[in-house]
Amino acid sequence: MAIQWFPGHMHVARKKVAETLAIVDVVIEIVDARMPLSSSNPMIEKLRQHRQRPALKILNKADLADPALNKVWLEWFRAQPGTEAILLGEDNKKEALKKIPQLCLRLAPFRTGVEKPLRAMIMGIPNVGKSTLLNTLAQRKVAKVADTPGVTKSQQRIETLGGVILYDTPGLMWPKVEHEPSGFRLALGGSIGRNAYDEVEVAYFAIEQLKERYPAALMARYKLPDLNGEVEELFQRIGRKRGAVMSGGVIDEQKTADLIITDYRTKAIGRMTLETPDDFIGVDLGSGEDVPPEAVENEEDAN
Repeated sequence: MAIQWFPGHMHVARKKVAETLAIVDVVIEIVDARMPLSSSNPMIEKLRQHRQRPALKILNKADLADPALNKVWLEWFRAQPGTEAILLGEDNKKEALKKIPQLCLRLAPFRTGVEKPLRAMIMGIPNVGKSTLLNTLAQRKVAKVADTPGVTKSQQRIETLGGVILYDTPGLMWPKVEHEPSGFRLALGGSIGRNAYDEVEVAYFAIEQLKERYPAALMARYKLPDLNGEVEELFQRIGRKRGAVMSGGVIDEQKTADLIITDYRTKAIGRMTLETPDDFIGVDLGSGEDVPPEAVENEEDAN
């Protein structure tokens, strides 16, 4: 079953974003370099194309992603109409941040400075690093930063020291994730509220993905001599290797799942990208038009 998560405040935010797009010059969308297209909001894409606004795609957390696939995805985004792209990670942060205003001006050359300041909207799904980037570009703390998706819930206008006007928006999911693997990738990466998915199922998904894409790294991390057996068996073996065993020799499934998810998010298993452009040939990611009732949560549940 596909993972769905659409907190109530995102309904309001979506309407506000659509209004603000009418007055901005460039859309800056931050995506997760480990899952670049799964974390690229199709609702944002549809809105910006309707307004014919160019986009700068920032592939954040690039230092956690596969270096070879970073290059593949960078070129893929740059090949899209009206789109620039840049990698951003802890290993190139200073250099990349200097390039962001230049790339925006390249996309909107009619904006010249103080008299005609560039207006850009920063967008992205929850917990992808948007608030951290905004604070850095503004050179002061203007947005809350947390490891929990759904922290920023209102839009704000910020004037940077360089004269660029930034519009911050809440982290926006789209109402219906059509592509089931994308929902699991987003949950694994930390962009879905924890109450919307089962950690054990997400850990199973992680094992399946790593077994297929990075088998050597999976074996090395958990000291497995082989990857024989079904995913449930591998999960049990990992739990025993990591000492997640309760009385009676029963595996603590919750602890094992948390260990696997945390190992992925912190790069303990290695630098990994869970998708390639070829994985999305013929795939519908959804446009964000239909909102399934089970996806909508109230504000209390969203935290």
